[in-house]
Formats: sequence, structure tokens, C-alpha cells
Amino acid sequence: MNFVFSLALSNRKKAPVGTKVKGALLAEALRRAGLRECLPSRMSRHELADAAEALIVYAWLNNFLSLNESVVLIGKHSDPAEGLSRLLVAAKERATFP
Repeated sequence: MNFVFSLALSNRKKAPVGTKVKGALLAEALRRAGLRECLPSRMSRHELADAAEALIVYAWLNNFLSLNESVVLIGKHSDPAEGLSRLLVAAKERATFP
């Protein structure tokens, strides 16, 4: 996630940016995507962030989302939580689970 997020910010700013995605940001994106209700009620912010990352990685590994599309989805929005939220929605909509 850090790599993809950094790429999206680098594209927006037209200059190299290296950053880490904070757990609170991923947890907020999960809420905005309407996915919080799919998870157990007693989860910490850290666990919510892990769940968000897991969904995105699952979508990448199964070719439901590409790296380039992920960068574009995140970069379209000036609000990082909104960009990550859109990425999570796309991952959920396209993913098929066994």
C-alpha cells in the first residue's frame, strides 16, 4: 500500500513522494467504503487497516485490480481517505470469494 500510495501522490504533485499510509487513514477509508459493517464489531483501528490492506492485496493478486488502476483511483481525489475508499469499493465489487 505504501508504494501505491506514494506513486499516486507523486503523480499528483509531479514530484517524487515517499510516504506511509497510516492505519487511521485506511480505517477511515474502510468506513467510507461502507465495508466496516462487514467486519466484527470489536476490531481496533489497526485491525481495520489490516483488513483494508488484505482486501486490496487480494484484488491485486487475483487480477481484479491492476497497480496502475489503483494509482489512478487513489490519485483522482485530493482527499486521501476518499481515494483509498474508492479503491476499496472497486476491490470489493470485482473480487470473488471462494
